Amino acid sequence: MREINLIVIHCSGSRCDRDYSFEALDKDHRSRGWNGCGYHRYITKDGTVHVGRPYEQVGAHVGSEFNPHSIGICYEGGLNAKGQFDDTRTEAQKRSMAALIRELKARFPKARILGHRDLPGVRKECPCYDVRADQKSGVSFDKDSHLPEIRGRPFLKSDGKPEIRDRPMAGLGMRLQISD
Repeated sequence: MREINLIVIHCSGSRCDRDYSFEALDKDHRSRGWNGCGYHRYITKDGTVHVGRPYEQVGAHVGSEFNPHSIGICYEGGLNAKGQFDDTRTEAQKRSMAALIRELKARFPKARILGHRDLPGVRKECPCYDVRADQKSGVSFDKDSHLPEIRGRPFLKSDGKPEIRDRPMAGLGMRLQISD
């Protein structure tokens, strides 16, 4: 397994009053020349967690400098009905995200949890809420809640081995320096 030191939260940049399915996201990423969804997990409005890439594979979500050591989680939404940046997470998405983050922190205890916008050089609102403030305030849900059923399948080559699907975006060319 590769070393993971970042868990990066994203939004799809889609409007909350329109559906943006995992299949649509995957198709859009393929149209960019990638081998499918660049995120490891995608959470739709109903709270369903979809598998994009296995954790063992490098994602394509934050740039070539950070992708090799990060896990990318994206939630459906990020824009309100008027197309403006907004925290549009549903309660189901918040519960699924909290459960997923607890699972990932148990698996990768040294990983920092950040929003995409918290990385150096990023000039986006993504994920349209303050991930670090949520973490510091202890925002969480029932600790007994569990992840919903995870949908998806690993992408396999004809020989049955996992397909390496990394086609990183242009690198940020910077070092990660984040303080608490």
